[in-house]
Amino acid sequence: MFSWKLLLLGLVVHLILFYSIFDIYFKSPIVHGMTPHSSPTSPPAKRLVLFVADGLRADKFYELQDGKSRSPFIRSIMEKNGSFGISHTRVPTESRPGHVAIIAGFYEDVSSIAKGWKENPVEFDSVFNESFSTWCWGSPDILPIFAKGDSYKHIYMTMYAEEEIDFGGTDPSRLDTYVFSSVKNFFHQAKQDPDLMKKLMSDKIVFFLHLLGIDTNGHSHHPHSKEYIENIQIVDEGIKEMVHVIDNFYNNDGKTAYILTSDHGMTNWGSHGAGNPHETLTPLVAWGAGIRTAMPAGKHSGFTDNFSEDWFLSHLLRNDVEQADIAPLMSSLIGVPFPMNSVGKLPLEYLSGDLGYKAENLLTNAKQILAQYTVKMMLAQNTSLSMTFKPFSELTSSIQAEKIQHIQNLIYAGQYEEAIVEGKRLIDLSLKGLQYYQTYNRMLLGTSVFFSFVGWMFFVICLLLQKHSGLMTTSFQMHIMNLRWWPMKNFIDISILVIICVIIGFLFVTSSPLMYYMYLLLPVLMWRSVIHRKDIVFAAVKAAYENHILHSVGLELIVTFIGLEILVYSFFERKAIAIGLILMALWAPLSFNWHYNKLPILGWVISCLALAVFPLLPTVNKDRNYKLVVAAGVIAIFLGSYSLHKMFPRESLMKTRKFGLFQVFLIGLAVYIVHSTANNLAVNQGLQPINQCISWLLLGSTFVLPLFSSQLVIERLHSILLSLYTLYTLMSTSHECLFILSFCCSLFFWVWLESIVTPSLHFQLDDVRTLHFGSELQEENNYIRISKEDTRRAYFFIFFMYTAFFGTGNIASINSFDPASVYCFLTVFHPFSMGTLLLLKVALPFFIVICALDTLCISTNTSKSILFLNVLIISDVMGLQFFFLVQDFGSWLEIGSSISHYVIAMTTIIFILLLDVICHCFTTLHIPLTTFKTA
Repeated sequence: MFSWKLLLLGLVVHLILFYSIFDIYFKSPIVHGMTPHSSPTSPPAKRLVLFVADGLRADKFYELQDGKSRSPFIRSIMEKNGSFGISHTRVPTESRPGHVAIIAGFYEDVSSIAKGWKENPVEFDSVFNESFSTWCWGSPDILPIFAKGDSYKHIYMTMYAEEEIDFGGTDPSRLDTYVFSSVKNFFHQAKQDPDLMKKLMSDKIVFFLHLLGIDTNGHSHHPHSKEYIENIQIVDEGIKEMVHVIDNFYNNDGKTAYILTSDHGMTNWGSHGAGNPHETLTPLVAWGAGIRTAMPAGKHSGFTDNFSEDWFLSHLLRNDVEQADIAPLMSSLIGVPFPMNSVGKLPLEYLSGDLGYKAENLLTNAKQILAQYTVKMMLAQNTSLSMTFKPFSELTSSIQAEKIQHIQNLIYAGQYEEAIVEGKRLIDLSLKGLQYYQTYNRMLLGTSVFFSFVGWMFFVICLLLQKHSGLMTTSFQMHIMNLRWWPMKNFIDISILVIICVIIGFLFVTSSPLMYYMYLLLPVLMWRSVIHRKDIVFAAVKAAYENHILHSVGLELIVTFIGLEILVYSFFERKAIAIGLILMALWAPLSFNWHYNKLPILGWVISCLALAVFPLLPTVNKDRNYKLVVAAGVIAIFLGSYSLHKMFPRESLMKTRKFGLFQVFLIGLAVYIVHSTANNLAVNQGLQPINQCISWLLLGSTFVLPLFSSQLVIERLHSILLSLYTLYTLMSTSHECLFILSFCCSLFFWVWLESIVTPSLHFQLDDVRTLHFGSELQEENNYIRISKEDTRRAYFFIFFMYTAFFGTGNIASINSFDPASVYCFLTVFHPFSMGTLLLLKVALPFFIVICALDTLCISTNTSKSILFLNVLIISDVMGLQFFFLVQDFGSWLEIGSSISHYVIAMTTIIFILLLDVICHCFTTLHIPLTTFKTA
């Protein structure tokens, strides 16, 4: 295997390259040091009520059902007293970033989101923070985001327990009724509390009602279910009651503004996190003080999109906004300073004031965004040499002052419409400038990372040639010694030392972050190592030329390039996996003699073609079909029993057969648990304790039972596959169980055929029984040369790894949160436990591939280090492509997918090595059954 030095070096290099995307593409947009800006005009509202219906889709809220609205109260407001539209969500369509965008006005970068969903990775300003007082009711996962630390003592929270968020509960809408009841009790008690009454009579206060029931019902029953629809009606009735309670409490003074929106939508199959329009289109309805009443749609203001035709609202003026635009709208309504990190643009279409009021508020909005721009410009200038700093030419300090003065002059002159137009231009220009300085060092860092990638790959190729090419013989080394030009070697080292000193000096003078030293020095050090190993590269080219194999090498490079591009394209389109599997199916008929190898060739072709079907099917979380799980379980029971009969026929192996039959029985038990749990949840009976207990016991047994089987390859593999399939069944909701069966068959025939390729080795049943795990080649005592089969095996191995990942899903479906896979274990919302189980489900097919690779190395006498070095090169070539395809704009589907692509490619080898260590323990450890008999 790898030496510990190479492992450590590879880990450090990949961590630096992996982390680079967060400094290059995803630096936090939050900066500090700005002065808060608030409008000098008198606000129309004294208080604001914000309703956020978590997981509410725009279409399910706006459309009519049998000619009637699901939300009659809000519908009447839209048609008479308020304004409505669509709020377009962004990165990503999850609860935390959605609420941050609504209340703080900015879109969190991915690195901040990854640091914690409940607590702030960095402090940021919000409408709540700027208010005089804010009262919040709702989920313990959301409210604490905006009320952490001593500076937030004016934000009061009332939350229910986390255990109440139960996807398998009888009625998730009770989460919303709890909030409504708490608000009613709050205002009732306020009449008896003079101190509270005094606070409630103040200006600039906010009431925030977070309503989680719709989201929970959507996860549990899907957005088309009657539970989801009924929850919308419950929310509508609850909001009607809240408006009545609040208006009565304030004696209908007309100083209350109301806003209803959602943090994200939901797919038809009950998940969110990606960029499906059902996830990114959320409703926005505003009414009350300062909000313009309903207006008829003009000739050119009606929407003709294909998703709103059945809403029957085309006669009304619809105003669509970006989600971050809601924060400045709330600030202007109650007259608090705009959140300092907000990038939202004030939607004037929702305001009812005169043009002067709108112009002043828009100018305040422009000043607030311009303040961020100024701070970012100063940061970029302070971390650059004066001679190298390039300011954003369209908005220099003089241009800023000139534009602000021009807008103020227009307002003083009463030219409000012109002032509004200029204010919008200044906001757009400021946002463009923010983006410019956000990506100021991208070109420098990106170039450095590119050369680091290429240098690292050449370094690995040199190591591979040096250790396994057979070129580094004693005579060759003497030849190299005679050809070396030592003065040139010293010149190169001196030149590299000078370059390092220049880079360190530049970074020190510009006060650059520590990681910048890593990014700029890494390519220098990598290429130094390559230059010192140039002799082996020249020797390899010379040997290829002398042996007349350059033409075949060129053909192999073309085939390898095509294969790599199929892998890369599979990240964007799962169907590419099917194309790759069809091409791989042709390998056996073209490479082997049909007369002598009918069974493995036929099995390989059929299993590959069967496996190619699954990438063409919808992702597994779109539709739940437990009948397929049951059918796959029945097939697995049959195959498991049949294989026991064929592989262990002798009487001496009866104990093994009995143990295997017990594991087959556990598969049947898992199928029953899945079927029973699905039926119970369908009738709202929740997860039964006995089912939950058995599920956890089966999970624990998965990693214990195989240890009781012998270390003989065929027996241990059989036990491992039965155990892993049992656990996978418990986490299945559709056809993924059938996928695993086909996947295992393909791996079996792959190992068989690779064994036939190896001279004097045959993958026969009797021969395999003599092999055992732990008998891998000891490479330090047995020298092995690299061959062209090693490259193919490495490619097939990594192709199967990605097939395991994309075979039944894709990046969007994995990022989308669908808890149905873990309902046999728990239904109460617990992100860490559910996330761990979902990751375990994703990892199980990988574990099967690693076990197959161990078997292949034993049966073919193949060096693992050669295979892993080839895999490392392949994954890094893909990683370099994905580095330039990372996006920091668009929906979560686009941004999250681009990050996931890069992360997967960069962590592939680390993940494989980690799994290999676990697999080695899993295959070599043995607990004799006699231990318990003796005890």
